[in-house]
Amino acid sequence: MTELRQLVGKRVVMTGGAANIGRATAQLLALHGAHLVIGDIDTAGAAETISLITATGGTASFVETDVTDETAMKNLIDTAADRLGGLDVGFFNAGLQRSGPVTDFEVDEWDALFRVNPRHCFLGAKHITPHLQGGGAIVFTASLAAIKGGPGMTGYSASKGAIVGFSKALAAELAPSRIRVNTICPGWIDTPFNQPAIDFMGGRESQESAVRQVVPLGRQGSPDEIAGGVLFLASDAASYMTGQILVIDGGVS
Repeated sequence: MTELRQLVGKRVVMTGGAANIGRATAQLLALHGAHLVIGDIDTAGAAETISLITATGGTASFVETDVTDETAMKNLIDTAADRLGGLDVGFFNAGLQRSGPVTDFEVDEWDALFRVNPRHCFLGAKHITPHLQGGGAIVFTASLAAIKGGPGMTGYSASKGAIVGFSKALAAELAPSRIRVNTICPGWIDTPFNQPAIDFMGGRESQESAVRQVVPLGRQGSPDEIAGGVLFLASDAASYMTGQILVIDGGVS
């Protein structure tokens, strides 16, 4: 029902909206009345996301963005503010997955994880903050791996853990400006994003067996189940919540 929509008129810029959790979240935010500008390097995937949103009457547009590049990130945020007449929410969701034993992990892979995962969150926060001086919300996507490590996950866990630490400090810094900063930590979510971890675990069958053993709810989650958490953190329903980590992991932690 219209009166239950939680983001009517809210102006949102987000990264990583071309697929998986990002696409599901973009669709849900738009369904709840948000106007979105999506930044992603995957132009075809982002176009499909935009098409799905506009087909249901939502408002969304796209800016091709390499999230590792500061100029590109600033352009995304400034363009979004210009198109939407300001900004209320930043959702920084772009991510990179790499898995492997620490003895075989390449420095280039380690650096790539940090360029995409925490660095792009920093760039997003740096350039959206001037647009949120009347108050607003920033949401980052980290991972269960940020708080509960596992074999083959050293680089990924470190990069996502950096987001958690950054978000807590940023929340304290921006609270006087009434800007809330929270982070969502998904557990095992059934998307192609996790393929490097699946390969490290010996394939899909081995991974699904492990999930059944370690996840109390006995299954992987879906992107839609994470999108609901982002909606909450971005909305006024979370108006007294900042510096928090929302873990959605089927009970693992």
